[in-house]
Amino acid sequence: MTRLVGGQKVAKSDLRLETYGTVDELNAHVGLTREFARLELPDGPEKVAFDQTMLRIQHELFNLGSILATLPEDVGEQQPRIRESDIEHLEQDMDARTKSLAPLRSFVLPGGCQLNAQLHVCRTVCRRAERDLIRLSEQGSVDNDSLKYLNRLSDAFFVWSRWANQQMGCIEILWQPNH
Repeated sequence: MTRLVGGQKVAKSDLRLETYGTVDELNAHVGLTREFARLELPDGPEKVAFDQTMLRIQHELFNLGSILATLPEDVGEQQPRIRESDIEHLEQDMDARTKSLAPLRSFVLPGGCQLNAQLHVCRTVCRRAERDLIRLSEQGSVDNDSLKYLNRLSDAFFVWSRWANQQMGCIEILWQPNH
């Protein structure tokens, strides 16, 4: 058993706990992503901007975890949460980075560089967190911005993975069906 923010005791297997645990796992992977980026990306303003973006994502994921660790009836007015502006930041960042990427003609496989592969790990963990959150929403009230945020964040990790390979001059590994 453990306690939620409001003091309620819940089983460690509770879906709410599973959901914010997956968000916490994602946050740890984003931290690892930042370290790979520090080691791999060329120095310059793009590297600094990417690090600031990943740090912002970590704070937003902590905000999401806070709201998920609280029953809807216990959420306070000042409690951190995901906002529409967080989703807009993701959209703007994806749009800006996508402009410099070649159009996709096939699915891509994780790899090319460690940072790319780690961003794909973030993408898949984010998708799992989204599925958990959808299941939690079926049991009761879940903030719609939180659902939209995780959906857009997983897409952002995909864009960032392609961008990382581009920044380091790595070849994208294209899926070859039945290869």
